[in-house]
Amino acid sequence: MFDPTRREFATLLGSAAVAWPLAARAQQPAMPVIGFLSSASPDGYAFFVTAFRNGLKQAGYIEGRNAAVEYRWAEGQLDRLPALAADLVGRQVAVIAADTRSTLIAKAVTTTIPIVFVSGGDPVKLGFVTSLNRPGGNITGASFLTAAVAGKRLELLRDLIPTAAAIDYLVNPDNALGQPEIAEAEATARTHQLKLNILNVVNERGEYDFDQAFARIVKHRPDALFVAGDPVLLIRRRELVPLVNRSMIPAIYNQREYVLAGGLMSYGTSIPEHARQQGVYVGRILKGEKPGDLPVMQSTRFELVINLNTAKMLGLKVPLTLQVAADEVIE
Repeated sequence: MFDPTRREFATLLGSAAVAWPLAARAQQPAMPVIGFLSSASPDGYAFFVTAFRNGLKQAGYIEGRNAAVEYRWAEGQLDRLPALAADLVGRQVAVIAADTRSTLIAKAVTTTIPIVFVSGGDPVKLGFVTSLNRPGGNITGASFLTAAVAGKRLELLRDLIPTAAAIDYLVNPDNALGQPEIAEAEATARTHQLKLNILNVVNERGEYDFDQAFARIVKHRPDALFVAGDPVLLIRRRELVPLVNRSMIPAIYNQREYVLAGGLMSYGTSIPEHARQQGVYVGRILKGEKPGDLPVMQSTRFELVINLNTAKMLGLKVPLTLQVAADEVIE
């Protein structure tokens, strides 16, 4: 027998089956979106992104699971940064992770979206924060102060080659933020009576031209090469390091990644460690902490890395004192 109440009941059940999943989805919080703004390229900075994700995970966020990341890469073309930063702000991302150049741009675009930087410069002098302990505003991050150890790198190069008198200093003239490092290196060179010849990697047409730079280096044969801390040089390390080694000139760099690519020696802080810290801070901000209350993290550890295979190829004998002092020796 037909029972209209039974049909009604079935209809209600069917409606509820559709409504319950919709209601459940509506109650789920929206996945936060992180803006990742970099002056570099994804290929050259893959190690950085991996460390950043590790920091996010440590803070309780996994990309694609409970957080999304919008990546914007300038690929070394700094004039692209304003549009990339504006795009992220327009998308109303929850927080922006940025390098030094990108932070300068993002800072001019937004005063409300939190920004977490990783920078080799002085964040107070750059205007990122009012103080290291209490940043204030919408910006905080991690600083590794590249300039502070430029003199030490030059001294290590001299320890490796005590007879060195003339040293070429490879720099990127487009990086105005590199001036403090140059000043520190020049002061150390004067102290040790070393001739420091500054050589830039940009040709007269404004293009990055490593071949032209190394043609000049090979022509006047310096005793050693000092490679400046610079994001463009770092992302192009797989092009730069083979040129250095083919020139048969001993060189020191500021990051371990150069030595892993075949470079002779490096001294500096760990950029991956700072990227991890950046990820942790981004996660903490997503959980509700204010960037102005998070103190700027500073380098406390510096690492010396030596590649003995490269030293052998160059015909160099690395002093035992340097090998013992090294944090990592690649054989």
